[in-house]
Amino acid sequence: MIDPKLADYRGKYTCATLNRSPQGVLEVTLHTNGSDLVWSFDVHHEMGYLFEDIGRDPDNKVIILTGTGSTFIANTDLPRPDSSPDFLVRLLYDAKRLIMSHLDIEVPMIAAINGPATVHAELALLCDIVLASDDVVFQDAPHFTSGRLPADGSHVVWQELLGPNRGRYFMLTGEKIAAPEAHRLGIVGEVRSRDELLPRARELALMILERPEMVVRYSRTALVQHYKQAMVDNLGYGLALSVIGGRSEGK
Repeated sequence: MIDPKLADYRGKYTCATLNRSPQGVLEVTLHTNGSDLVWSFDVHHEMGYLFEDIGRDPDNKVIILTGTGSTFIANTDLPRPDSSPDFLVRLLYDAKRLIMSHLDIEVPMIAAINGPATVHAELALLCDIVLASDDVVFQDAPHFTSGRLPADGSHVVWQELLGPNRGRYFMLTGEKIAAPEAHRLGIVGEVRSRDELLPRARELALMILERPEMVVRYSRTALVQHYKQAMVDNLGYGLALSVIGGRSEGK
C-alpha cells in the first residue's frame, strides 16, 4: 500500500482543515462550513477515514487536534437514525473505525480543546497531551440523558479517567465538569486561556520533536495500548447493545 501524502487527502474531508508545519506538526482543526463543528452522521462517517489517512502519512510527526470557534464539539444534527440493516451496518463500522483509527495513529497527539466538549469529548481525551481553554465544560450529552446508550467507546474512556463509580455517575446523570475541576481530576493536563492554547500546543509539539524519531513514534504506541485492548474487549459489545437499545425505543 502506498503511503498517502498530505496533498492526497487535504481537501478530501469537509469536517476538518489540515495544515502542516515544515517540522511535521499537523494541525487538524474541526469545523462545519468554517464555523463550530456540528456533529452529524456524515461527520461520524468521515472522521474515522480522516484519522486513517493521517496515521498512514509518514510525514506527520506530531498531531494537534483542535476546534473552530467557541466550541470543540458541542452541537449536533442527529435525526432519528434509519433502522435499516444497511444503515446500521455502516453506523457500527464507522463507530469502530472512528475510535480504532484514532488509536492506530503512531505519533503523539495533542488536544487543544478550545471550548465546551459535550459531544464525543473522547476524541480529544484519547490524545496523549490534553490542553483545555479555561471555558471548557465536559459532558456526555448525546447519550444516556438524550435516550441513547453510552456504549460507543465513551463508556471506556470516562470510566478510565474518572474511575468506575464516578465515571458511571457522570454518564448516567449528565454531569458537567468545568475546566478547573477537569484539571484537578486529571482529565486534562493544563488549563490555559483561549489565546494561549494553540501557542502552547505548538510549543509542546516542538519539544516532543527534540527526541529521537523512533522514541517519539513508539511512545504513543506504547501509551495507548491499554486503550486499544479495552476497546477490543468492550467497543463491539457496547455498539451491539446500542443497536438493541435503539430498536427498543423505535429509533
